[in-house]
Amino acid sequence: MNHLFEGLNSSQIEAIRHIDNPLLILAGAGSGKTRTLTTRLAYLIDEVGVPASQTLTLTFTNKASLEMRDRALGLLKQRLQAPPLLCTFHRFGLLFLKFYISYLQRGFNFVLIDSDDRKKILKKMNETLPLGYVDYMISYLKNNLITPEAFLIEARDKNQKIVGKIYLDYQKTLQEQNLVDFDDLILLPYEILDKNEDLAMEISQKYAYIMVDEYQDTNFLQFKLLQKLCLAHQNICVVGDDDQSIYGWRGSDIRNILDFQENFKNAKLIKLEENYRSTLEILEVANTLIAHNANRIGKTLKSMNGSGDSVEILHNLDENLESLCIAKKIEKLKSEGVRLDQIAILFRLNALSRALEEGLNKLGLQYKLVGTIRFYERAEIKDVLSYLRYLINPKDDFSLERIINQPKRGIGKQTQEKIFDLAKQKSKSVYEVFCDGAYNDYISEKNLKTLRDFFGILQDLREFLETPEILIRNLLERIDIVQSYAKIQENVDRVGNIDEFVGLFRDYFLNNPNDLLEDFLNNIPLHSDLDNYQEDCVQCMSVHTAKGLEFDYVFVIGLENGFFPLDREESDLEEERRLAYVAFTRAKKKLFISYVDSRFYKGKRTQLQVSPFFKESGLLKNKQRLEQQDSDFKKGEVVSHKIFGMGRIEDIKKSGNDTILVINFGGLRKPIMSAFVQRI
Repeated sequence: MNHLFEGLNSSQIEAIRHIDNPLLILAGAGSGKTRTLTTRLAYLIDEVGVPASQTLTLTFTNKASLEMRDRALGLLKQRLQAPPLLCTFHRFGLLFLKFYISYLQRGFNFVLIDSDDRKKILKKMNETLPLGYVDYMISYLKNNLITPEAFLIEARDKNQKIVGKIYLDYQKTLQEQNLVDFDDLILLPYEILDKNEDLAMEISQKYAYIMVDEYQDTNFLQFKLLQKLCLAHQNICVVGDDDQSIYGWRGSDIRNILDFQENFKNAKLIKLEENYRSTLEILEVANTLIAHNANRIGKTLKSMNGSGDSVEILHNLDENLESLCIAKKIEKLKSEGVRLDQIAILFRLNALSRALEEGLNKLGLQYKLVGTIRFYERAEIKDVLSYLRYLINPKDDFSLERIINQPKRGIGKQTQEKIFDLAKQKSKSVYEVFCDGAYNDYISEKNLKTLRDFFGILQDLREFLETPEILIRNLLERIDIVQSYAKIQENVDRVGNIDEFVGLFRDYFLNNPNDLLEDFLNNIPLHSDLDNYQEDCVQCMSVHTAKGLEFDYVFVIGLENGFFPLDREESDLEEERRLAYVAFTRAKKKLFISYVDSRFYKGKRTQLQVSPFFKESGLLKNKQRLEQQDSDFKKGEVVSHKIFGMGRIEDIKKSGNDTILVINFGGLRKPIMSAFVQRI
């Protein structure tokens, strides 16, 4: 047997040996797709004799391209004068433009700008719409091959016309200054090849064998570029998993992989279904769940690791008990010798990480929030905290600097510098200088009025300092923080994070009714000493961030209807199901799935229903298994309530579908809904 094939299964070998004509390798989670792809590249060069320079392998991350290059080169017997081109789509685009940008009558001295540069340019052109929305829309239009002129013709409302005009001006600026943005690295090579068929044929002949990793993540523009690269041949091999297509929100199009056999004629399909990562029990749950999706080619993962622990369902009253329950499970695993970095906690929404941080902190477990910002360090949360701090202390100019023009109220950077410089000169706070009237001849009448209104609102809010719940409600009503973030179309759920904060705020004072606002602010668990700790930490991250990773033990939290699957206008239930599939298949040895009866949501505690994914995954043979837990309390049983502590059930009453427990909390008898207590 060829040395390249040692340890590979028959499907992997078949994929490697397929040389000419299109090939779709449908590679399930943990099925060895990277090894298959790199071995195929080595096979083409070492065994078939394809010149390395005639191969092109495209990936989505630099990390993946470097890893695959090292693996492929390590398999080769022969020494190459030049390595094969194995890079990201955008790296390929950059290399292409260095040779061919002159086809667009542009100089080779073009400059690639980053996202911050791009936003600075757009900010100068835009005075009305949120910057995030404009940036998102222009990126969307470029990746769907929609020109500014075409968009302006089809614009349906005022905002679209404004976006179209900004887009037109932005493109003109890039052209005049010979700048290229990130989206242009795909768009401009496509435009050059589309307008120059001879060049397209030449490039296609140069790269006679093309391979693409993570094909399910390609967008419309990347697909169109690949078509141009395949003009002279159809030797394209793509590797992907339709069941792990989870980036629809950023433009990836699952139809690219579903329609591959239609888009590339005579395409061969090979499925990699042997899973080398997870146990039988984990795969059974994942397979059963994803089978409910209609838009998929279809495959069933088979475990090569055999049987293991059952998938464990964790049920708690609320998010605080959930985090404590998970922390205790992790503490037990640690005591059994499990490394913390082999444990991951995954969530659908970043806002759910706040309670997790508190639970892990309580038990002193080291953790790392991966790919996200710690809850209290998020910009929107810092905004609200700065308002609260400034309400307590009008001399806190540090907090004032953050909020004086957030949300925007027309106090520009130069005016802010004047305001704070004068206060510094007088060795007084800004508010003291304002009350002295010293700004009257220093800043414009318009800005004076803005300051007067701003400080007036804050003075009104200070009347509620002793009633925190009324304060937070009035603060968000009088200061348009939520509305300002709601207008921004971006990938961060800032409004959801503010809602989570409000829930935390109210919960704190519900449990600590005698505390002051200062106590809350001083008790915020920042624990910044853990931020730089990388090794042997529990890995906490969103499901999107976890894609491509694996851990021995995985906790997936928030399996409630509305949270996972997410209930939003733009939500796609099949993509939500794929997200859950990705989450489940990160686990190697054991999977824990957690849900709660209630969470703080949109500023209030909301009773929740269990996620339909439980039933769809076969974890619940019938729904009653979860519902029983409300009705099988017994008299004399000891239970715990988050406010009243431990008590003993003295009586049980039915009220419609609800169960009311009469509980004796150390002499205090209280009727409590069964959903609000937990067994000891």
